[in-house]
Amino acid sequence: MSTTVKVTAAEVNKLRQATGAGMMDCKKALVEAEGDFDKAIEVLRKKGQKVAAKRADRESSEGAAVAKVNADKTAGVAIVLGCETDFVGKNENFLALASQFGEIALNYATKEEFLAADFGGITVAEKLVEQTGVIGEKLDIKAFEKIEAAYVGSYVHINKIAAVVGFSNVVDNIETLGKDVAMQIASMGATTLSYKDFDPAYVASETEARIAVIEKDNIELGRLGKTLKNVPQYISMSQLTPEVIAQAEENAKAELKAEGKPEQIWDRILPGKMQRFISDNTTLDQEQCLLNQNFIKDEKVTVEKYVSSYGEVEITGFQRVTLG
Repeated sequence: MSTTVKVTAAEVNKLRQATGAGMMDCKKALVEAEGDFDKAIEVLRKKGQKVAAKRADRESSEGAAVAKVNADKTAGVAIVLGCETDFVGKNENFLALASQFGEIALNYATKEEFLAADFGGITVAEKLVEQTGVIGEKLDIKAFEKIEAAYVGSYVHINKIAAVVGFSNVVDNIETLGKDVAMQIASMGATTLSYKDFDPAYVASETEARIAVIEKDNIELGRLGKTLKNVPQYISMSQLTPEVIAQAEENAKAELKAEGKPEQIWDRILPGKMQRFISDNTTLDQEQCLLNQNFIKDEKVTVEKYVSSYGEVEITGFQRVTLG
């Protein structure tokens, strides 16, 4: 390395703006490159490659979750830019980089296409390596999810969780609806839109597991002389066939008869009993199905009912990404 090369503050600042590297790193790179700007960038990138290779096996469980929506609100993307420490994840320059990545990601359908996209003359993948050298921590794209719809809403929770949600058409106050539902997705972590999307094998396995947990808890509750938990037969609407519903209604009528309730008032009582039966036997839906979750701003209504209050509009899909 030549020790006689002189570099100006303007040259250093130009390199800093181009790469995000620190002042001393930029000065050293320019000296090593004998003042050649392009060669200095290459010096920094090679440093990034070396750092990236050394840190390849590190965990990048911190970082920033980003949600971006295009200008006409018809496409949205949620990504996670991972790093190693919370300190870096909260850094303004890191957050700005994550935001830039999000804007670029809007133009691509897959993570692979995004990583191959241009970022100031290099690919996104190469930019990640370059910035690994600059920051000194492993950086990678931990998640990439995109949706397209007639309208797309988004929400980001303190840079830790990002959600995007699509709607079938544009209605009055769609901006509020979009933000509210995206917030619901971010907060409550739905895994699917409807119980109709569940795999039957998954529902069966989950039912068996949940019943086993309740029965185990009841053994301890019984030992302590406490009230036992109800052991449901079912956990999803997908299990409540017309035959099951019909039998539940017959059971409810038998209970009313045993209680001595006059038959002429059964029609007023039965709907409430059936609603409770469905609620008690659809716990999986209430936890994991977006449409069946209680709306976070009004737990008296489901998300499905909240959306329907806006008129002729439906949720077409959603995506959620988180750190870790």
